[in-house]
Amino acid sequence: MRFSIRKQYICNMNVREHIVDKLIASGGFWSYDKKSVREHISDEQLIEATLERLDLDDIDLLFDIFPMQKIKAVWRQSMVIQNDYYYLLNRFFAWYYFGIRRPDRYLKAINTRHLSKLTV
Repeated sequence: MRFSIRKQYICNMNVREHIVDKLIASGGFWSYDKKSVREHISDEQLIEATLERLDLDDIDLLFDIFPMQKIKAVWRQSMVIQNDYYYLLNRFFAWYYFGIRRPDRYLKAINTRHLSKLTV
């Protein structure tokens, strides 16, 4: 039992390192020291940068190392609230990854809720 948990942890770390390497190669953290990025990138930063910059194959890897609820929460908090900037991408993510039936209605509701919190 312990061996399989340790093996899964090592595998997840390899996937995480692979994603970080791809982000660095794509220029995702161009202004930061590569070693510092590898050591200090948070889960939320990794998820957001992957959703913004990498391909579907790499985004699929996120679901191997993080629960869908965590990825969805980061997506909602960082990308959905930017409204028009990521609109088409958000529609795709809502439909493809999160199984949302009416992505336009969902995105509008999230943005309305976010704006109402800012104005209160």
